[in-house]
Amino acid sequence: MQPLPKSRLLRFVEQAFHLAQRAVSRYSSKYSKQRYTLHQHVVLLCLKVRKNTTYRTLLDELIEMPCIRNAINLTELPAPSTLCKAFDRLDMAVWRVLLNLSVSLLPTNGVAGIDASGFDRTHASKHYTKRAELTIQQIKVTLLVDTKVNAILDLHVTTTRKHDSRIAPSLIKRNPNTIDILLGDKGYDDQKIRRLARQHEVRPLIKHREFTLLHKAWNVRIDADLYGQRSQSETVNSTLKRKYGAFVRSRRWWKQFRELTIACLIHNVDRSL
Repeated sequence: MQPLPKSRLLRFVEQAFHLAQRAVSRYSSKYSKQRYTLHQHVVLLCLKVRKNTTYRTLLDELIEMPCIRNAINLTELPAPSTLCKAFDRLDMAVWRVLLNLSVSLLPTNGVAGIDASGFDRTHASKHYTKRAELTIQQIKVTLLVDTKVNAILDLHVTTTRKHDSRIAPSLIKRNPNTIDILLGDKGYDDQKIRRLARQHEVRPLIKHREFTLLHKAWNVRIDADLYGQRSQSETVNSTLKRKYGAFVRSRRWWKQFRELTIACLIHNVDRSL
């Protein structure tokens, strides 16, 4: 009888564990109790977001997952508070490094689309919010997505209503060597964005708002097949919400930012499998 193949979940854990070993040190401090490693914490936090569950439920399910525990050398389960404190301790910079490493697992082509979407800041039911007449604030998440393999190259998260044209420059400045062509809708029609992109040797393929006949003529001349790939960024936004939830569980804004970054990291690792 042939042995059973590795499950997708086990392969995900192995890949995430490998990335964690490349990105962070083994322990957070020389005064650490050295009971659990940062590599194990990273994988467990990724699993929590991937399964869209709570700390307690995740640790309860790990009791029945000996293969997963063996893959990360976990001999005993941590307490839920241990994982919560590890989430507080791992800075946003660590998750961004992990996100950049996950992009290297995929064969990107330099054509990137930019698009924004909203995530709820609470997971109260729609029925409850409607009956209680509550207003749920949203987080605006702007993704920079490679159109070949749907890899998330970078993201920008804000709790304000910042306009798209003010968000795009920061994404361009952080990724000049990753993108060659930038695809965007009319929300990113700003001459400052076009000039900044050309300064970093990035070709902006952004539709113009049609105030004059000249703007209409420029839009007609855009390569329709190439510009049509911009829809991949909308597909990735939809995928994140369907697979990992359209809301964030964390209550504090800086934790919410990290949670969304972890979701993007998980998406890239899943795509690499």
